[in-house]
Amino acid sequence: MRDLPAFTLAGYDKGRGLLTQALWFAVMNTLFMSWFCPARLRVSLLRAFGAKIGEGVLIRHKVRVLWPWKLTVGDHTWIGEGAWLLNLEPVTIGSHVCLSQEAMLCTGSHDHRAADFRYRNAPIVVEDGAWVAVRATVLAGVTVGRCAVAGAGAVIHEDLPELTLQTTDGRRRPVEEPK
Repeated sequence: MRDLPAFTLAGYDKGRGLLTQALWFAVMNTLFMSWFCPARLRVSLLRAFGAKIGEGVLIRHKVRVLWPWKLTVGDHTWIGEGAWLLNLEPVTIGSHVCLSQEAMLCTGSHDHRAADFRYRNAPIVVEDGAWVAVRATVLAGVTVGRCAVAGAGAVIHEDLPELTLQTTDGRRRPVEEPK
């Protein structure tokens, strides 16, 4: 049986103080996620809160980023409408990556074997040229390899090697490098 009142934030560092967290939530929920916020301003807001963002990055509306200071994005990467970066731990996204609509990168989880449901978090890396397709989910501790494809709706719970496609049913097959 779970003892949820015993849950604590032990071992989890949010990385910034309460005031910065509150300010980010206010900015994210009023401006950053809105349809009228220009993509360039979204990038500037993330940088202002500590994200490391490369050149030519496009971030669409309704994107959620839990902690910008735990986010690194390479050059010429697209982050599609409604994507959710639940980055309790660092998320590193390479260059020329496409994170499609409503894709989710989730660095947080819980230890289902522990009664106190303690955190079991780990970073995520999405390497250069990868594509995380619409509504695909990448879970804690995973590396999506160079030019790999997480197919629409797929749940990636272990490393996805470079030049590999994983479909919704969990099957994997090699893919050619884009030409």
